[in-house]
Amino acid sequence: MVKAASVLASLLVISFVQSPSVAQETAKPDSPEVRQLLEDAKKSAGTEWTEAFDFICALNAGRANSPTDPVIEPTKVFDNLSVVGRTSTAVWVVSTSAGVVLIDSGYGDQLESVLLPGLKTLGVDPTQVKYVILGHGHDDHFGRAAYLQQRGARVVMAGPDWDLVETPPPAGRGAATIQPPKRDIVAVEGQAITVGDVAFTPVMIPGHTPGSMGVIFPVKDGRATRIAGLFGGSILTPGRISDEGLRQYIASVEHWGDVTRRMKVDVEIQNHPMYDGFLGKLDRLKQRKAGAPHPFVVGQDSYQRFLEVMAGCIDIQLARRKG
Repeated sequence: MVKAASVLASLLVISFVQSPSVAQETAKPDSPEVRQLLEDAKKSAGTEWTEAFDFICALNAGRANSPTDPVIEPTKVFDNLSVVGRTSTAVWVVSTSAGVVLIDSGYGDQLESVLLPGLKTLGVDPTQVKYVILGHGHDDHFGRAAYLQQRGARVVMAGPDWDLVETPPPAGRGAATIQPPKRDIVAVEGQAITVGDVAFTPVMIPGHTPGSMGVIFPVKDGRATRIAGLFGGSILTPGRISDEGLRQYIASVEHWGDVTRRMKVDVEIQNHPMYDGFLGKLDRLKQRKAGAPHPFVVGQDSYQRFLEVMAGCIDIQLARRKG
């Protein structure tokens, strides 16, 4: 069973490697089909998701996250949810009645410079971290999971990405130089991981990696309970991904949409918050007065339109390749 999963992971990773035809794609006028798709995506974006539209729908869309992007000011976003890390690579900190859960752990070489200072500002001792849930198996996410695991934390990741970090492909992103965590909890679609008073529901969204996953969990805002959806496998540079990889990603975004609609997700967060208005929301949160709307609570309908933009813009990138 493990061998079969490893083979599947390898095949999926191969499909995501940049192909010469994708790499050499040159700009050309959009076809009528693409222009119509752009109009549809822009309509879905409305005024709330223009950043996502501009980031993903543009020619030569997106940019990769960088380990030198600005450090996030450690911020309490909800009563039980805070954020640290970098503006392009966030680590979310969830407080539960049974200890702290991290969603991702940041870059492997930024423990002393980013993760530990951020946790200290929030008043979190590393020994309080009981679980680390990894959105996917790249070293900018699992980088410090081994450190936390050695101090008692359980580590959660989808099976295909456990295979990925244990036997990284030749084109893997530094996994050979950063110590990965030891295989621990294998996340399964829909099987909640309950830590104290918070249940985390994993959803498989392969595309960025074979085992990318999203996580759905409740957050508290005073007396109100909201449902947060963290999409843990964003493709940031679609031009580097094969047609097959992009089609799989679209299917995963649509699957995520089905699950988040059913679970009434109304809070949007990312581990790569580069196209969702993250910094503007943090600024508005600082200025928020008692009783004012929470900037991270986007509403169920708006959340689904955000996903429509994500999937629609990738469909546009595929349509552009047809000529």
